Amino acid sequence: MMTRVKRQMLRGRRQPEEEEDSAASGEGSMVEEEEEEAAGDAPEGEETSGDDGGGDETEADVPRRPKGKGRMRSRVTWDLCWAWFRALPEAQQTRIARMGFGHLLTVRPFYLDVPYLEALRERWEEDCKASIMPWGHMIPTLEDVAYLTGLPVQGELVVGLERRDYYDDIVEFLGPEFVAGRRRPIRSILLGSLSEAVGLRGGRRGPLETLEEFYSRVRGALDLGGRSEEHCIRIFVAYLFGRLLFATQSSQMNCKFILLLQDLEQTGRYAWGAAMLGHLFSLLPSSLRHSQSTGGFTPFLQIWGYTRFPMGRGTLAEGRQTMVPLMARWEVASDPRVTNRRAGDVRAALDHYPHKQVVWTPYAGEADASHPAVAAGRPLFDRHLLLLCLGTCEVLYLELVVRTLGWHQPAIEVPSLGREGHSRRLFFAEDCDWGADHGSTVAYWCGGGEQVVRQMALLDSSAYMEDYRARYAGRL
Repeated sequence: MMTRVKRQMLRGRRQPEEEEDSAASGEGSMVEEEEEEAAGDAPEGEETSGDDGGGDETEADVPRRPKGKGRMRSRVTWDLCWAWFRALPEAQQTRIARMGFGHLLTVRPFYLDVPYLEALRERWEEDCKASIMPWGHMIPTLEDVAYLTGLPVQGELVVGLERRDYYDDIVEFLGPEFVAGRRRPIRSILLGSLSEAVGLRGGRRGPLETLEEFYSRVRGALDLGGRSEEHCIRIFVAYLFGRLLFATQSSQMNCKFILLLQDLEQTGRYAWGAAMLGHLFSLLPSSLRHSQSTGGFTPFLQIWGYTRFPMGRGTLAEGRQTMVPLMARWEVASDPRVTNRRAGDVRAALDHYPHKQVVWTPYAGEADASHPAVAAGRPLFDRHLLLLCLGTCEVLYLELVVRTLGWHQPAIEVPSLGREGHSRRLFFAEDCDWGADHGSTVAYWCGGGEQVVRQMALLDSSAYMEDYRARYAGRL
């Protein structure tokens, strides 16, 4: 299944001594490491989880429910990102759109279907990076990312320098107010401080407030304070990273993302969609261990599920049939309490979902000309790839889901990487260039990964399903 070269590349990601110690002690959850480090950076009185002190929304419009084991909360703040972007001057909006975020930021925020997401994450199998469904493996792919979000999936890798201390970088790229009163070394930044710096403290949408009303309030409160255009753009995009695309369970963002905004023209050449997918993969296993919340761009995961096996609260909105990206065509029932549905209901529905109704090729009929990210990324859609996002590396096992390409699925060896295939984020005592230290992994991406070969003689996927049911008999 995996060549020796690919296994060596995955092993090559392991950092000497630091990572070995982490694995030996049973640690390795990047969320725990990030939050622990954030707590060490924060001066007394600064919060490092939960409410970030800036009053920002942290549960993506999901009405509050009693806390308890198994209640999943998503850590994205979509409403404020959407309204903030619309309130920026047109010139800044244009530059942000050129970075690759323009299509996604036109999508109107929708409610998160928390029971649906909780049921999906429970089916995630870390060893093969796939959801274990009654009808076979399912994996969000780069094709899904390109069609649904419009984010670029082809381009330069989101890798680079990782510093011991980002104090000087924060001062240069964001402004000196973001380091005032903080102890060095600084490795993370409180996300609430970004919104507060432009007058958006308390930027949470009210329970009865429409999106347009919320936007009007944000537009009236936004105060760029005479900052340069570059500083305003970096502050917004940093918030977009920490609260939406690369959200974690922490209210702080690792400052390594800020270095990606040094050259705003270069920023438009990154494969943001591939990085987002790798980041999501890396957080799904940690969200299973920390069931109160999950990170990653969960709205994408939700619409991916609706697209492949429609059974959630989402519906295709009338009059949006031609909107791009495809996430813009969906609307979601506003309040989960209306249907009184729980994750257990979704689990049961998934268990009994008709296999013939699974949509393996949902994008048939869509023209590439209408989807720039699809046209540019299509050469990668039939490739086995490694997805990189700064210090994380995740495998995209496309060979497990070739039915998404319109092929029959052959019976193949299911990968089992164990600890060596898991992503971990670490903080370094000295500056480290991850890309330079893992040249073979970078070269594998730059070379387009490895072609997944179609077995033309197959008449159906029955042999695969027989092996699949035997392997996962206890979970189906």
